[in-house]
Formats: sequence, structure tokens, C-alpha cells
Amino acid sequence: MKQNIKKLSYFLLSTFVLLLFYLTYITFQQGEELATHPQNRRMAAKEAAIIRGTIYDRQGVSLAETKWQGQAGQRVYQTVEHVFPSAHVVGYVSERYGSSGLEAAYSKELLGLTEADAVENLLDKILNRTPRGNDLILTLDASLQSRALALLGNRRGAVVALDPRTGAVLAMVSSPAFNSNTVKDPEIWEQLNKAEANAPLLNRATQGAYPPGSVIKLLTGAGILANHVDQPEKTIDCPGYVIIDGNKITDNQVHHQVNFTKALALSCNTYFAQEGVKLGWHNLLDTFEKFGLNQNPDLEIPVRAGTFAVAERRNKSQLAETSFGQGDTLLSPLHMALACSAIANQGTIMKPYLVKEIRKPEGQVVRLTESSPWLSATTPEIAGLITQGMVDAVDWGTGSGASLKGIKVAGKTGTAETKNTQDPTSAPHAWFVGFAPADNPQVVVAVIVEKGGSGSKVAAPIARDVMAAALSGK
Repeated sequence: MKQNIKKLSYFLLSTFVLLLFYLTYITFQQGEELATHPQNRRMAAKEAAIIRGTIYDRQGVSLAETKWQGQAGQRVYQTVEHVFPSAHVVGYVSERYGSSGLEAAYSKELLGLTEADAVENLLDKILNRTPRGNDLILTLDASLQSRALALLGNRRGAVVALDPRTGAVLAMVSSPAFNSNTVKDPEIWEQLNKAEANAPLLNRATQGAYPPGSVIKLLTGAGILANHVDQPEKTIDCPGYVIIDGNKITDNQVHHQVNFTKALALSCNTYFAQEGVKLGWHNLLDTFEKFGLNQNPDLEIPVRAGTFAVAERRNKSQLAETSFGQGDTLLSPLHMALACSAIANQGTIMKPYLVKEIRKPEGQVVRLTESSPWLSATTPEIAGLITQGMVDAVDWGTGSGASLKGIKVAGKTGTAETKNTQDPTSAPHAWFVGFAPADNPQVVVAVIVEKGGSGSKVAAPIARDVMAAALSGK
């Protein structure tokens, strides 16, 4: 009997020690994360007594602010024609449904609950003042956001515009957008979640998974040149198709003799399929990794990393298709914008960011985001050769729809076939990536229109107007 009691005592003591260790881990390792989690009800109650900081665009336009009415604060978002163009980036705050976007990522800062705010919070208690959180100043341009969303119209898709010199995201729009002001309404919330086909809550710019089509040729080309698979001036004959491993891959047309830059300008699948197979899986995937396609740039909002064919599917036919943007490859518009920025910035991808500054309500800067390199994707020489092909694409190739009067534009179109077994006649996705001015890049743009058709006819004109607006500052 005594022996059993002794064993029970040891068991209870061990359980107590384990529980103590677990509670210590929760408190010190996960305490802060759990305390500020969007679904934490205690956090919502605490927030009700704080004036949440304002979120501004790069020009000082208020995108989200708390308007205090009596004893309660109401979060108000800037809408244009009943939608919030920055909804997927800024997000929302709801007592019932939590928060998303930057509202969630920067909740502590917006509520003034960081360690740096401790003294001020103590003074607020002593002086019986209503606490106020810090403000965010974003890199986004509200007018550019509205313009990009308007250009997409009622079509599903996304636009990403960034400064290749700094990594600052100038625009990030996903269509359809939604109104963050109405998320708190249970009926609206249910509608947003039930709209599976349109998926309005999905940020297509960062989480969309699309076959890249011919825009991937920029990266395949970088791999070809880096690994000396072919010389830029060498020509091959394009009869309008290529046979790889017994499979006939049809091109968009007969291109006859093409070299590297002409193949890029005319988007010749035959050239990139042949040279991509010579490049091999190892070198192609290594190139994609150097451009960050399979990585998360830590943008502080959810980002889907790119995916490629699994090992057992990496045959020659799949390699050929992957080389010109078909096959099993799925990428987000953000990743293609970043990859294009490497070409614009002489081979270096700057780390993308959305928050330029965090400021106290009185205007004192708490944190300033400094630009920093993220990846060294390729060399300036290779970036220069690819740029020439992109300039030719806009001047006389497939990307002429993106040309701007008086400004040299570099661009690449893509028309990505969709694998829809239920609807084999489904239209392809329309892509365009490019930058301007080509000789002094200030803005990179990536556009996708889901099932939009031709990249040259649909996506290129959208990119043209977004680049024009970004360069003019309007």
C-alpha cells in the first residue's frame, strides 16, 4: 500500500514539474504572441479603451483611423466606390472576427503596447488620460491603389508596383476587393467567406498561385546566360514547335531564326524549351532560388512561396514546360515583381517593405525602415542583356501594349494556360511584368488578370497605365 502511495506521489510531482515547465514556456516564449493574437478576446476588451493609431499612405492620406464617439472608438477605413482599395494590405479590426493584414501584424504598435510605450502608458494611468497608439506611415500610394483597382475593373487579378531601388511597395491591389468597414456585420462576413469563386478575402497579390507563363522566361534566360548554356548572339531555328522527349510542344507562331534577345522579345517557346532542357533541372531550380521564387520575403502579411514540380515529375517534358512558364510551377504576382526588380536593379533584389515609419501621435519617429538588399539574383551584365530583350519586346515585340510616349519601357508578357479539367476551353491568365524608365528604373509593375486572355492585349495596357501614374505621381 505504501509503495503505491509513493508511486502516486512521484507521478503527481512529475506532472506538477512538467506543468510548471510548460506554463513557464507559455509565459516567456509565447506570452507576447498570445497576448496580441488577433483572436484574443481579452486583447479586444483592452483595445476598446485605447485610441488605435492611424495608418497613413506615403502622402499622408489616412487609410485607417479611429474616430472616438463617447466611450467607444469606431475604426474607419478609406473607401472608394464602396470598397477599400488597400483592404488586403491594411486589413481590418473586428471584435467578433479578429484582425488581418497590417492591422494584425502591427497591433502592438498601433495600440501603443510595445516595451517602448511602457512609460507613456504608466503616465496615462496616473493622469487618467485615454491611451493612444502609434501611427503607421506606409509606402503605399492611395491614389495609385485606387487607379490600379479601377484598371482591373470587375476582373479577378492583382497588381503589384514597387521601387526596385529601395524595395518600397508602391501599390498592392487584389481584385475583387472588399470594404473593411463592413466586416463586422455578420451577414457581410458570411457573404465574404461564402464567395468561393471570387474569394474576396484572398490577397491574390501575395497568396495567389498562378502558372507564370512566359514572364518566367526572364529567369530561365538568366539561368541560360549564367551557366553558359548558349551565347546571346547564337541563333536557332524556330519552326513553330519543338519536340521534347517525344512530346510536341506548339509555339505561338513560326519565329524562324532567333537569338536570345529576339526570342525574349517575341516570346519564343521553342528557344526557351530547348535551352531550358540543356540547362537542366538543377541549374533551373538553382536560378529560381537565387531570384527568391521559393522564399518568403517576410513582408509581415501572409505570402505564399512559389512551388515547382516535385522530384518524381521532373522529366524532360516537364523541364521544357517549366522553362517557358507552364508545367507545375505556381507563383504569386509579388514574387514575379521582385524577380523583375532584380533585372531592373542590376541583379540585386531589395527587401520589400510596406511600413516606412512608425510614429508617436505627436509626430516623433519611433522606427524608420532602412532599405537593404535581400538577394543577389544575377549579375549586372546578365541583367543588362535581359533588359535589352525586354525593351525590344515593348518596342517591336509582344509587349507593345505597355509602351509610353517619351519613356523607354522594359517589359515581358505572359499568357499562361490554366489546367481546368472541368472547363478545357477556359481562357488563359494574362500576365505582364516590366519597369520604367528602362535606362533609370523607378517603378516595377507585375499584373495578372485571371482568365483574362492575352497578356499583350489585357495585362500590358494595365501595367502601362500603372507605370505612367507612378512616374507622374498622380
